[in-house]
Amino acid sequence: MALLPVLGRTLSRTVAFGAVAGAGLASYAAWEARQYTLRRVTVPLLPAGHAPLKVLHLSDIHMAPDQRAKQEWLRGLAALEPDLVIDTGDNLSHQRAVPVVLDALGGLLDVPGVYVLGSNDYYAPGFRNPFAYLLPDTGKRNTSVPQLPWPDLKDRFNQAGWLDLTNGFGSLTVGGTSIAFAGVDDPHLGYDELERVAGPADPTADLRLAVSHAPYLRVLDQFAADGYDAIIAGHTHGGQVCLPGGRALTTNCDLEPERARGLHRHPARSAPGDAGSAWLHVSAGLGTNPYVRFRVACRPEATLLTLVPSTEPS
Repeated sequence: MALLPVLGRTLSRTVAFGAVAGAGLASYAAWEARQYTLRRVTVPLLPAGHAPLKVLHLSDIHMAPDQRAKQEWLRGLAALEPDLVIDTGDNLSHQRAVPVVLDALGGLLDVPGVYVLGSNDYYAPGFRNPFAYLLPDTGKRNTSVPQLPWPDLKDRFNQAGWLDLTNGFGSLTVGGTSIAFAGVDDPHLGYDELERVAGPADPTADLRLAVSHAPYLRVLDQFAADGYDAIIAGHTHGGQVCLPGGRALTTNCDLEPERARGLHRHPARSAPGDAGSAWLHVSAGLGTNPYVRFRVACRPEATLLTLVPSTEPS
């Protein structure tokens, strides 16, 4: 019987160690979720002889009014003096977030920009067990919650001159480079209407960019096949809770985890210059669900994409 107290003490120590380790991991994850990081990526996209373009890719801000550190960090991005801003949605996480987002974007709203919305621009977020993201997607979306003030956000973006690419096209000339855009509404909600943006990308433009909140394969496949030079997306949070080294376990869509963030090709095994091939940039985004403000091995980010002339034959 003397063995029982020993087992009891061992179990108690194991539970205590697990509780301390769990608390330590949670503290680290909460800290990392506030380590806002600027990524810099060079993409060989432009025709020969064109000056480089600085494109700031923002995604998944998930702003709440109390997130002052995030707001201050965002304000500082205007100092980068980008030539173009691409916002791939999920700006909001609170009913009062619109003026906060606009204030944080500040001078970036004076820069040419394009945008699409995500599910958390449309609908208020709710608590969800983060481990549920590792389960197969049932396709069910929680749209029975209150809507967020997304019409106000769109109005203000439009007033600033940003192009709304919701299931549509647009064009801009930036730094002497003509850019043809296409975009879709959020594929995660099934709001994308790919037939409305189907067809060959504008061959007269110097550069052809496609924009989507969520990088679902059906969207990537169509844009790549239609001849867009690059596809810009967010939504994945880079996996948000990753293995050491940043290896994602999930993307919350049908994109494979190996391409959860960063610059890749689509189709995945294609090379620059291949027919039906495009660059794909997926942002890990700046935010989290407001009820689970954790990130592990995946810091929140914005990306400055520097577009330079391609060495590939046109």
